[in-house]
Amino acid sequence: MSTATQTIPIFYSFRRCPYAMRARLSLVISKTKVQIREISLKEKPKEFLDSSLSATVPCLVAKNKIIDESLDIMIWALKFNDPKNWLNMPKLGYDLIKENDGSFKYYLDLTKYHSKYPAIDPKKSRNKASEFLIKLENIMVGNFLFGFSPTLADMAILPFIRQFANTDIEWFNKQEWPSVKKWLHQFINSEIFKSIQIKYNQWDIKSEPQFFP
Repeated sequence: MSTATQTIPIFYSFRRCPYAMRARLSLVISKTKVQIREISLKEKPKEFLDSSLSATVPCLVAKNKIIDESLDIMIWALKFNDPKNWLNMPKLGYDLIKENDGSFKYYLDLTKYHSKYPAIDPKKSRNKASEFLIKLENIMVGNFLFGFSPTLADMAILPFIRQFANTDIEWFNKQEWPSVKKWLHQFINSEIFKSIQIKYNQWDIKSEPQFFP
């Protein structure tokens, strides 16, 4: 590995993970080049486990710094370069991210992985998760949460809205959430979303470096 390559941060990722998705969104918009290591969550490599205290993706390993939380990776990248002003948002944006990562994700998991929780009614879990989407529907102004341009909150939350919609897309499409559905539609059809979902070969210690974006 060349000296130049060794100075580029290593980014452990899993393509379908919404936490990894949102980190990749910030890496793209900030033009932060990383060595991407796509891993299997069923066979986590030792190098990843040695770096990530939580043993979860994403994990970014930079010079003298390991960032083990997706939101921290987003903010780290944007503080270097934020050409679209994603960090320029009201405090409500951070509150919504906190709610997304807390109660909404909790009920999303109960809905998506309902077979693991046979004692819990998945429809009740879905209804509880829906309360967050109703809240977003009522907040939304323009094409995004706070106007006509995306912010950190939009990009930190949208991968999870996509995951929730995909638990039952027919049901989701029937809901009276025109702004949320438009918001999600424009996201999944955007160039930035397509760019973060490019497939990479699964990494192992013998792999040649792969770079992102």
